[in-house]
Amino acid sequence: MTETIRGDVLHDIPPDELDDEDLSPELRALADSRHVLVIRKGGHPSMLDLVWAFVRRDPIEAVTVVTDRPAEEDEEVTLTVEGTDMPGVYVTADAHGEKESADGG
Repeated sequence: MTETIRGDVLHDIPPDELDDEDLSPELRALADSRHVLVIRKGGHPSMLDLVWAFVRRDPIEAVTVVTDRPAEEDEEVTLTVEGTDMPGVYVTADAHGEKESADGG
């Protein structure tokens, strides 16, 4: 089942740097020769959003997305993804042959 995730890129691990990162064996195998993006869901929070999340003890959610497309840090992206067996880890639909949507920010 696919879903759309919109958010800000916090970190992009290119394929040639995967071995330098402390990734789980499952994530490393899934990524293979693709980019691993860490994305803050929902975009860049305002100061009020950060305070409200702290008060509610509801942290801003970050997710990991494996994709064929590189992204710049702080770039806002909209990705069509599919969940994996790993919590908080997704694969873009283009990694399975479908088209991915991305908005520059």
